[in-house]
Amino acid sequence: MAAQQPTALIADDEPLLRAALKRLLGDAWPQLDIVAEARNGREAIEQFDARKPDVCFLDVQMPGTTGVEVARHIGRRAHVVFVTAFDSYAVEAFAQGALDYLVKPVEPERLAETVARLQERFRAAQPALDADELLQRIAAELKKGAAPEPLRWRRASGGQTTRLVAVDDVDCLRAEHKYTLIAWRDDSQEPREAIVRAPLRELAAQLDAARFAQVHRSIVVNLSSIAHVTRGENETAEIHLKRRADVLPVSRSFLHLFKQM
Repeated sequence: MAAQQPTALIADDEPLLRAALKRLLGDAWPQLDIVAEARNGREAIEQFDARKPDVCFLDVQMPGTTGVEVARHIGRRAHVVFVTAFDSYAVEAFAQGALDYLVKPVEPERLAETVARLQERFRAAQPALDADELLQRIAAELKKGAAPEPLRWRRASGGQTTRLVAVDDVDCLRAEHKYTLIAWRDDSQEPREAIVRAPLRELAAQLDAARFAQVHRSIVVNLSSIAHVTRGENETAEIHLKRRADVLPVSRSFLHLFKQM
């Protein structure tokens, strides 16, 4: 039986997302005591065994041990809520199995529904769900290397400020030595720029190939942000963006992307 004041663990490899969920839970369930946080699956298991929380909010895809594997370790000893950034497969599987899940970015209304279900289980002293068979299937699917959905947001630094940037708002990305400069629009549609501490090659592999294209060895562009393309000499071109003054070069090896433009 859960303690009168329920306790919780939050596990996510993104610090800003952990903080955001903690803040939302503070609004939706003030009585819930967040007693532990974890950056990966191994830490989540260690923290669970040490603190024995009543509820665990687990990111599905964490480095090393996945959230699904953590849930299998927890078993029926705690109520589990999965938090997923990708993926039709996992969401469908969780829904069919009546497992609790949240889709990133977590919406307050959806979180309120989940909190209400959990609170009802505590009031009725219901045990945690037994879903080991379903979890085994999902874990096996993840181990096959099923591709996650494309990146949906990214942490970026500008001066002393760190932001969580929605990938949908990004106009282009430029390689800056070992890092990447991203250019995006905020809610006011004002152009912004910040540094992501990851190489362009790594980020490009996580982007939706139907929406983003590499047009130069150091540039990736959001296709929906292109106003027009001007062809140049020597089989090159320049991209003009809709809401920015930037003019982006298209190198010869990527010109085929715009043959029909």
